[in-house]
Amino acid sequence: MVTILYRISGVQTHPSSFRDVFCSGDGMSGMSICGYLWSFFFVIWMLWAIGTKATRTRANFGSGILYLVFTVAAFYLMFSHDVTHDWLRLRILPPDDWIENVGIAVTAAGLLFSIWARAHLGRNWSGTVTVKVGHELIRSGPYRWVRHPIYSGMILAMLGTAINRGQLRGVIAVILLWLGFTIKSRIEERMMTTTFGPEYEEYHRSTGAIIPRLRL
Repeated sequence: MVTILYRISGVQTHPSSFRDVFCSGDGMSGMSICGYLWSFFFVIWMLWAIGTKATRTRANFGSGILYLVFTVAAFYLMFSHDVTHDWLRLRILPPDDWIENVGIAVTAAGLLFSIWARAHLGRNWSGTVTVKVGHELIRSGPYRWVRHPIYSGMILAMLGTAINRGQLRGVIAVILLWLGFTIKSRIEERMMTTTFGPEYEEYHRSTGAIIPRLRL
């Protein structure tokens, strides 16, 4: 995944004040900055995987194939040089500095939100659908509002990157990632309901899955 993110493309633009924070005015494109942000995020994620709790129960591998396909397709569409169909490259946003700055800010905010959620999840985290030994139901931090805030942050970050990409394929990538995480979250919730019973059912009723539930 990190290798794909380094293979990014984008129109070079003049440096702006926001990008200077990242690249000292060398004219690096907004897509390049987003690619580095995602790469840094995944490096942190891999290092953070060290020291998680032992696995007690793991979902069947076959149940995860579909969400994995959607997720990989999303990142491929967003970052690959090899997207050949012209309609996928249809520009829907103009290449403008302020648009790139908004995209960078949204990407960074989404990734930071996911990192915040990961910190609250602690050693209960897993990259696959599992129940850990001594698994805890976390309801602090962003888990007060949504049951899957890591996915919420990553979808938001992908939206920010799509703003920088400015092409139709970016919109499709966001949709694919949302579909993939929706499928995965439903598998996780079946396992959490089995593990925590009424406690998780009450938590489910009071929160949104990926988007916070509106309280009227």
